[in-house]
Amino acid sequence: MRLTNNIGFILLAIFLILIAISALVPGVPIPSVLTGIVALLAAIFILIGR
Repeated sequence: MRLTNNIGFILLAIFLILIAISALVPGVPIPSVLTGIVALLAAIFILIGR
C-alpha cells in the first residue's frame, strides 16, 4: 500500500477519521477547534497543490 505524498490529502484523511470517530463513538470528545484547524489546513494545502 502506497501513501500519497500530498500533505493536503493526508490532512483531509485525518479530518475525516476524526469526524467519523466523533460520530460513531459519542463518548470521545474531539474539540471542534481541532477539527476546524485540520480542515482549514487540508483545504489550503490542497489548493496550493502540496
